[in-house]
Amino acid sequence: MPIEDDAVIRKILTEAKVVALVGASKKPYRDSYRIGQFLLSKGYTVIPVNPNYTEIEGEKCFPDLQSIRRPIDIVDIFRASDAIGEIVDDAAAVHAKAVWMQLGVVNEKAAQEAESAGIAVIMDRCIAVEFTRLMKA
Repeated sequence: MPIEDDAVIRKILTEAKVVALVGASKKPYRDSYRIGQFLLSKGYTVIPVNPNYTEIEGEKCFPDLQSIRRPIDIVDIFRASDAIGEIVDDAAAVHAKAVWMQLGVVNEKAAQEAESAGIAVIMDRCIAVEFTRLMKA
């Protein structure tokens, strides 16, 4: 069952340092671009993941999670709901701590698979909205 508890979500956001942004875009009008910039402004290391790019904003862009050679705290997903299963499999393979499915992204089966692999799941929520709501100083 995806996490709904504010205290648990706050803990995930507080402890995370590295966010892999799956579905990252170079296009400033895309939500994934704006959220990536937001997370950078809040001090996170953001790793763009999109097989269509080699770099975004001067940062190396990886084709998939398994190409990243460092620990990942949160896999923030900007992909269609039917693509989530494969991403969750990759998140489990790299031992990500959490998968975050953005607003409108829902895949119950993939969420159950992630939880079975010991990965925290946040689903159908915007990470920037939740950060702003929960991380007030």
